[in-house]
Amino acid sequence: MEEKVKLNLKQIFGFSQFRGNQELIVDNLLNQRNTFVIMPTGAGKSLCYQLPAVVSEGTAIVISPLIALMKNQVDQLNAIGINAHFLNSTLTKSEATKVKNEVLKKKTKLLYVAPESLTKEENIAFLKEAHLSFVAIDEAHCISEWGHDFRPEYRRIKSIVAQIAPHLPIIALTATATPKVQQDIQRNLQMEEADLFKSSFNRTNLFYEVRPKVKNDSKKSLIRFIKQHKGKSGIIYCLSRKKVEEIAELLKVNQINAAPYHAGLDSAVRIKTQDDFLNEELDVIVATIAFGMGIDKPDVRYVIHYDVPKSLEGYYQETGRAGRDGLEGHCLMFYRYEDIIKLDKFNKDKAVTERENAKILLQEMSAYSETSVCRRKFILNYFGEILEKDCGFCDNCKRERETFDGVHALSIALEAVKQTQERFGIEHLVKVITGEKDDYIISYQHDTLPVFGKGQEENEKHWTSVIRQGMIAALLEKDIENYGLLKLTPKGERFLEDPYLIELYKDQDFEKLGQHEVEEEQQQSAQAYDEKLFELLKVERKRVAKSKGLPPYVIFQDPSLEEMATVYPTTKEELSQINGVGMGKVEKFGNSFLQVIQNYVAENEIETASEVVIKTSGTRSKVKISIIQQIDRKINLEEIAQNLNLSLMDLLQEIEQITYSGTKLNIDYYIHRIMDDEREDILLDYFMNAETDHIKAALDELEGEDFTEEELRVYRIKFISEHAN
Repeated sequence: MEEKVKLNLKQIFGFSQFRGNQELIVDNLLNQRNTFVIMPTGAGKSLCYQLPAVVSEGTAIVISPLIALMKNQVDQLNAIGINAHFLNSTLTKSEATKVKNEVLKKKTKLLYVAPESLTKEENIAFLKEAHLSFVAIDEAHCISEWGHDFRPEYRRIKSIVAQIAPHLPIIALTATATPKVQQDIQRNLQMEEADLFKSSFNRTNLFYEVRPKVKNDSKKSLIRFIKQHKGKSGIIYCLSRKKVEEIAELLKVNQINAAPYHAGLDSAVRIKTQDDFLNEELDVIVATIAFGMGIDKPDVRYVIHYDVPKSLEGYYQETGRAGRDGLEGHCLMFYRYEDIIKLDKFNKDKAVTERENAKILLQEMSAYSETSVCRRKFILNYFGEILEKDCGFCDNCKRERETFDGVHALSIALEAVKQTQERFGIEHLVKVITGEKDDYIISYQHDTLPVFGKGQEENEKHWTSVIRQGMIAALLEKDIENYGLLKLTPKGERFLEDPYLIELYKDQDFEKLGQHEVEEEQQQSAQAYDEKLFELLKVERKRVAKSKGLPPYVIFQDPSLEEMATVYPTTKEELSQINGVGMGKVEKFGNSFLQVIQNYVAENEIETASEVVIKTSGTRSKVKISIIQQIDRKINLEEIAQNLNLSLMDLLQEIEQITYSGTKLNIDYYIHRIMDDEREDILLDYFMNAETDHIKAALDELEGEDFTEEELRVYRIKFISEHAN
């Protein structure tokens, strides 16, 4: 390699030496050879074409699908004195003309082009006139229909490049390519003879973790996680624009410096958000999975998937945005199987082959989430790489796992592959093993095989896990030519002839795990409060209640006092964030309680933990506003429930939350319809003298009066609204 190249590496890019395969790749491209690069996010892919572009005569064309990434990279290149531009749909006609003139005057070293822009006739004509050095295709996995981010326009790149300059060298780069995707990319670009440079997919600094996704509790878990990483940069991926907006709002309400980012936002808003994130004006960006961020920020400390991604490639690429500087990176995903089912339903309108491919990708995603195997091992195996030992740096490696002797199970699984002549995928093999007959099984006469039904004492999930663990142990491998089919490896053949001890892991049951987490959290919160402060708050509640002539629970309920004794709110704003307390109640009853807490905190030198309070965002506020407006218009509760697609009990729960947070509602019109004055008086007398407002206690006490749960809940809303708000 010429000294000039190494000098530019130091002077322009600031690196004393190349990393990994970078030097070989740069040298290969400068020698006018087609080059195919598979390199994980954060390993320095962009330098592989940026440096050759700087030292070559002419302009390098960089085809990239991510408008955000184009702007980001162009800004960075301009900042270090390299003349770079982009050509995409965000430019006005005059801006695009200016960019083209710079290229034609041979002033531009790199021109980033969106694939959609490349296909326009006027741009093809312009590029034919330009003096070009080579073509770089970034995110090359978009070419493959087997990949996680297939874009049809990418499959036209080769024919368009052939029109512009047929003999230009091409460098294709991707961070995620399974062997099948790799083959598809090379075939489409007619680069089968290209020199391949493949780096390890192992990002050793990333910690992988999957948590069960439980309604509401996952939001609390999300807030806590971010607050534990205060001041650090993070990205949260969601499936839909609506969810992006909802989570961004939730974070902002909880004093987290966050902003949404998706394709539906105005271009200027997206650019500002991106710049704010890069310049550390924003800590967290919430983005859609589909849109992809494409932000080259080295110090992202965590990537959270609030919704499960559509494929392991997508997951790997998005988690790869964490820790690109080689320092810590935490990759957290919230998982529930219902999300997989939902994603599969989205694919129902696709062509049959595409739908089947998408289903296989989702199955891989589900298997990764539920496995007890080392997560790094699982990921690397998916990309055709073997990790001999557990990584010790993922949630599975850090916890106690249940194992079992896998010799017998693996022998059955491998026999099933062999006896079906290595021509089937996991789903079919599991049916053979468990003895489940369907049209395919019967037509291939697989119900007559010796292995048929040999594993019927275990369920489908168990055998799917066994087969996948057989793949991770390199006893089985995917057939590259026939996607989804499994073959025995030489190691697998030897195992069948001479089996040896292999321990397998039992998969996690995420439904039970989710329930366990909720129970654990409830136990912890039940024990976590400061008992001494709790007693002081109860005394204060009794005093206030007595002075108002009300039962104590009307002032604040026990769970609210427990939360106050857990997080020590010392301001009105903090107190209003406690569950069951709104600003209305704070104004009416809050001052004396704040005084008690402030005195206690000062006397005991306690550091307040206001960051532990999880405030709900305005996502439900639209529903609540609608309820309040409809009650104001005296619409029957059954009709309101129907309008909002809620059950009556769910609606009552929403109304209870509104009233317990201090909002006054007048539902007399409804109560007069369902009970007479005499029954109202019975309930007023009961709630005024009861020690608790628990419905079960009321049902027991008023057993002879024949009140329904609905009547009691409705009257309790009226009582709290009139006396507490």
